Amino acid sequence: MKCVKHVILAALIAAPVISYADGLDKSHCTYNGIPLRGKVQFVTAFADIKVQEVNAFADLNVQKVNAFADSCGKWEIVTAFPDFTVQLVSAFGDLKVSWVSAFPGVR
Repeated sequence: MKCVKHVILAALIAAPVISYADGLDKSHCTYNGIPLRGKVQFVTAFADIKVQEVNAFADLNVQKVNAFADSCGKWEIVTAFPDFTVQLVSAFGDLKVSWVSAFPGVR
């Protein structure tokens, strides 16, 4: 019985920690292969990425731009022909984002 408890305890300690941003690749600034820059369309369903807006501890700082959304965290909001789609959610998003006016990118 003692061995079983030790095995279970060891398995719990070795279990990976689950985070909301499991698909986030900070070194390439992608989420599940989707570059986190470019033209973005906000939708209410069937989004590529579900995003939760936060004021602190964001996975990604996002700057809304009118053109040249060519670096990490720069998003140009469009209504057609997006590079990817985003759904804003109040909880349990794929990514947590904070809107910034300068210095976009991953934390």
